[in-house]
This record gives sequence, structure tokens and C-alpha cells, in this order.
Amino acid sequence: MAEPSHTAQGYRDVAARIARAAQACGREPSSVTLVAVSKLQPRAAIEPVLAAGQRVFGENRVQEAIARWSGKTEELELHLIGPLQTNKAKEAVDFFDVIETLDREKLARVLAEEMARQGKRPRLYVQVNTGEEPQKAGIAPAEADAFIAACRGVYGLEPEGLMCIPPVAEPPGPHFALLARIAARNGLSGLSMGMSDDFETAIRFGATSVRVGSAIFGARPAI
Repeated sequence: MAEPSHTAQGYRDVAARIARAAQACGREPSSVTLVAVSKLQPRAAIEPVLAAGQRVFGENRVQEAIARWSGKTEELELHLIGPLQTNKAKEAVDFFDVIETLDREKLARVLAEEMARQGKRPRLYVQVNTGEEPQKAGIAPAEADAFIAACRGVYGLEPEGLMCIPPVAEPPGPHFALLARIAARNGLSGLSMGMSDDFETAIRFGATSVRVGSAIFGARPAI
């Protein structure tokens, strides 16, 4: 983990790299949202990043996010980027602005019920398991079109975009290209793809948001 005093510089470096990557492919830097992955980080590491102006953060676990950010969310945009269990859907709908890990019909049904019950509409991304890895969450690419149609037609949900996490051992570009194709044919504008090691590549393939942790905060703390 980086020293807390270094995390603001890490944030500025990442923001500059995002801007350069966007400009290199003829895009406005403002077209790419940086989601700073704050999971497992101590408050002392996050405070300098907040002070530097970052307002969009990603968390893996519902309860951890509530403990970290409860009462501090007025000017923030919080993304759930980890798998969501249906028994946590109530808290997720109440607390998060964006849920990026919609990946099965049971979860779609429960989220729709909770949104109706609470009168809240967090923005939704469908997670696609582009590498079809059995250990990872996400809908299979071949099933994505039907699942998106079911979200809309059966459950009344309007996903904003797609999210993916490419296999570690494979070049990420083909996975980003696949996600972009699925999004385009389903009329989805959001592409949440790219992390610390590959966000510049993701931007070249059209990412509208990138999820960056270690490039800002340093190596992930031991659990």
C-alpha cells in the first residue's frame, strides 16, 4: 500500500494517463469516468484522494461500503463492483448509485422488486464473463442479448451498460472489443472496463468508466 501522502499523487498520475489515453484516440477526457477502487483501503489513504477532487468510488462488498461511507455520501457517487448476493439487494439498492454486477435473472427480479419498494433507481450494468471463466461472476457472452432483453421486458429494468473483467493471462483487447460489440447491438452506451494494468487499452476500445485501485493506492492491503 502506498503511504497516504502518496495517494493524491497516484490519483493525479492516473487522471493524467486517462486524459492522454482519451486524447490519443480522439476522445474527450471527460468521456471517461475514473472509479477509484477504495475497497480494503484505510481512511487515511482515501482522504488525500478525496481532497484532490475524486468523487466516484468503487466497493466490492455492501457491508464494507456502508461502514466506510455511511453519512459521507452527499457529494459522492458509489459503485458496487463486486458480486451481489440477493440477500444484500435491499441494502445495495438503498446505498449505491450504480450497481455494476447484474448477472442473473434471480438478481434482476430481486433488484426490480427492491427498486419498486424503495422508489430508488440505481444505475445498472450487466456483468459479462467475457472469458467464460467458471470462477468469475457474469453472464456468458452468448447469453447476454437474451438476458438484457429479459431485464428490460420481464423485469422493467433499464441497464445503462456492460462491465467485464478479462482473464488475467490473456490480452485484454479482444475482451474489451467483445464487450463493446455486445453493448452496441443492444443499444447500451456504458462500458465499464479496464483496471490498473489495462485501463489505457480499455479507453482505446471505448471504455466510459475505468475501475482503478492499485495504480492510485498502491498494492492492495493484506486481508
